[in-house]
Amino acid sequence: MQGTVRAEETNVFPRFLDLSYPNIERGKGVWLETTDGHRVLDACSGGAMVACLGHGVREIAEAAAAQAERIAYFYNHHFTSQPQEDLADRVIEVVAPEMARVKLASGGSEANETAVRMARTYHVDRGQRQRWRIISPAQAYHGSTLGTLALSGRRLSLQAPYAEYMPAYLHIAPSTPRFDATGESALRELDRALEEADPDTVSAFFCEPVSAAALPGYSPPDRFWHGLAERREKYGFVVCFDEIVTGVGRVGSWLAAHQLPIEPDIVTIGKGLGAGYSPLAAVLCREHIYDAIAEGSAEFDLGHTWDGAPLPSAVGLAVLDYIVRNKLVDRVRERGPRLREQLQDALKGSRIVGEVRGRGYLLGVELVDPRDGKSFLPHELDVATLVDDIAFELGLLVSSTHSTRDGYAGDEVLLAPAYTSTDEELDEMVERFKATVGAVEKAVSKKL
Repeated sequence: MQGTVRAEETNVFPRFLDLSYPNIERGKGVWLETTDGHRVLDACSGGAMVACLGHGVREIAEAAAAQAERIAYFYNHHFTSQPQEDLADRVIEVVAPEMARVKLASGGSEANETAVRMARTYHVDRGQRQRWRIISPAQAYHGSTLGTLALSGRRLSLQAPYAEYMPAYLHIAPSTPRFDATGESALRELDRALEEADPDTVSAFFCEPVSAAALPGYSPPDRFWHGLAERREKYGFVVCFDEIVTGVGRVGSWLAAHQLPIEPDIVTIGKGLGAGYSPLAAVLCREHIYDAIAEGSAEFDLGHTWDGAPLPSAVGLAVLDYIVRNKLVDRVRERGPRLREQLQDALKGSRIVGEVRGRGYLLGVELVDPRDGKSFLPHELDVATLVDDIAFELGLLVSSTHSTRDGYAGDEVLLAPAYTSTDEELDEMVERFKATVGAVEKAVSKKL
């Protein structure tokens, strides 16, 4: 079998039509292996922050197989099942005791779409049909559907050429240290957006409590969260947290919300819930959200084909049991700060590295122009792709983002290792990434 597959050699419609794709044959722990024997150290949980338990966990696969032998699928519109009931109970018990209800979904985009519609239904059933608009931070990624793309304000790098299809949501600039270290500027922008929209038309503020793909490892200062809570109380919109990445332990707590001075009304979780063994996500809501709908229309008519099916539900239950039994959230909370310190120390001498930030096992590295140590790198260099390519050559998988044209962030690199990574494996990830950054800095310096 081929070690790489080019677009012209396959019937698959690839994401990038001018690239060759390494052909992965198997994975074990935090290691991936291509069909021609190239081993890759996975520092990004499968590349999309999903495989939080690593690859090849036998008991998760066995739980899926056992459920498939009983019944794998039926449409959730007609029935429920014990795996779905047990998973919902377990999510409330373990992940979010402050929440009241769980609606299962089959992926992050679907869950975030569901959260938008849940917020809308909540207002409609309370007699406030005028509330439909959403405000969200511009530098974000919430999914690939037209509805979730509209939640981002990244017009050039994400929304073009589909902007005409999207609702007119409003966006604010992120309060990063580069633009707004205190959070006050973001609150002023939020006030401006509320005034522009008319507060009575605003349904929700939608955000990541700790950003992932678009601004890795970043969270606004506490002043912003306090101000957001004050405005929610004043104007009556709801707060939705996209925890598709951060939920289920990624930042060292079951939810990132548990580390912040605000309580969201609706939360989405995803990637870590299925851990890469089945497509799975969920929307969690507080009692007042559920009660308003139950006492109103008593209907939330939204479902995707695989939502709440027995097979993915059984996988999610096995994943949560594995995390609890092995105390993996404790592991991430205790080891995460030292991992960030290691990364900072390893990159300290690099002229191309700006901020190193993050919580738990969600770390972000900002890349900057070495000529002044603070500006974004030139867009045309596409350094994010260079990082990914050189890292792979050095046997390391990371995930980089290139959103310079949007103006809120430049080239960024994300590291999100599996919770099961050993100390030695984490050390090796840091060393390989240090070598990657060194090689990238040399290559970039020649082009500037």
